[in-house]
Amino acid sequence: MQFSFRLPVATHILLCIEKFQGEHKTTSTFLAGSVNVNPVIIRKTLGQLKAAGLVEVAAGVGGAKLVRPPQEITLRDVFCAVEDEEDLFHFQENPNPDCPVGRNIHEVLGTRLETVRQCMLDELAAVTLADLLDEIESRDAQVR
Repeated sequence: MQFSFRLPVATHILLCIEKFQGEHKTTSTFLAGSVNVNPVIIRKTLGQLKAAGLVEVAAGVGGAKLVRPPQEITLRDVFCAVEDEEDLFHFQENPNPDCPVGRNIHEVLGTRLETVRQCMLDELAAVTLADLLDEIESRDAQVR
């Protein structure tokens, strides 16, 4: 199974907004150049991030800015803004009740998948944008 690319794209956007504040207007065109996707994807993602209370977006060429400091925004916040965490693992709705696997699959597999989902969300909650920015700065300094 492959997860969607929304979390990495949204995280990239937020990191650029913080990294380039005061240096560049973080418009959808500017952000699209860094992420290397169509500006329409950036605008949609910014809309989701705005709805989640993570960014403010100025119409036109005003750009975007974080609403909270990067140390207060976790990857879980970003994930919840752009993904449906409740639908991370989707079961077939009506497995065959006449089959021993079908009638038991939800109970047998469901609790395990819920544990995996919760572990993933806990791990995402442990990482902030500030952590990622620090690592970007460190890696970038090694290249220079």
